[in-house]
Amino acid sequence: MTHPFELSQEIELSATPEQVWDAIATGPGVDSWFMGRTELGTAEGGPANLTMLGHTEQATITAYEPGTRLATRSEQAPDGRFMAFEYLIEGRGGGTTVLRIVQSGMLGDDWETEFEAMQAGWPIYQETLKQYLAHFTGRTPSVTTAFRPGAGGPDAVWKTVTQELGVTPDVAEGDEVRLPDGSAGVVYYANLPVNLGVRTDEGLYRFIHSGTARGDALVLGHQNFAGRDEQSAWDTWMAGHFG
Repeated sequence: MTHPFELSQEIELSATPEQVWDAIATGPGVDSWFMGRTELGTAEGGPANLTMLGHTEQATITAYEPGTRLATRSEQAPDGRFMAFEYLIEGRGGGTTVLRIVQSGMLGDDWETEFEAMQAGWPIYQETLKQYLAHFTGRTPSVTTAFRPGAGGPDAVWKTVTQELGVTPDVAEGDEVRLPDGSAGVVYYANLPVNLGVRTDEGLYRFIHSGTARGDALVLGHQNFAGRDEQSAWDTWMAGHFG
């Protein structure tokens, strides 16, 4: 049986409304802080599709007001499930902008687990958006997405991840780390043993554990803004440590 839901959140960003609009209403902009690759049209009725790990979730733009409001809605599944997003942009003084995100729709039988996962997952994306606007705004990334189901329980996975980054499992925001390729970085988000975000001079790197209820998967969502395609390297790293 389906169940209706709504999740609303508000973020203050150190960016202009125009910069925030580009980040949430263009494909390259969304690719710079979210997961996978996004295709967005430029008018109501246009596409709002997300492709990740070979699967495309199709959606349609239901409102398109440049600089102020974007809304999308996914196709409705046979059982009635669908997902809708609304982004509302409001400029504030001092060069800041408030972005309100409303996610709503219908979830399936396991709606409580799905809803909890959405609540737990949004904070690292919000912080990644802040990092993108502060350090890489206007630049187009090379995107890496990798998924390893059954990687292990959260504590075991994070012990491996943190060891590979040259830090202890109690790593905190602001700590310096080193990626497997030798790049130096700093932790911009830490919610262990669930999510870890790292910023280097070239990009943003996220290590996300799905939780035991969702298959103990490890998900990598990385953006390199120097034009380097890192998919193969991270696929090899994932297979070597969580095969």
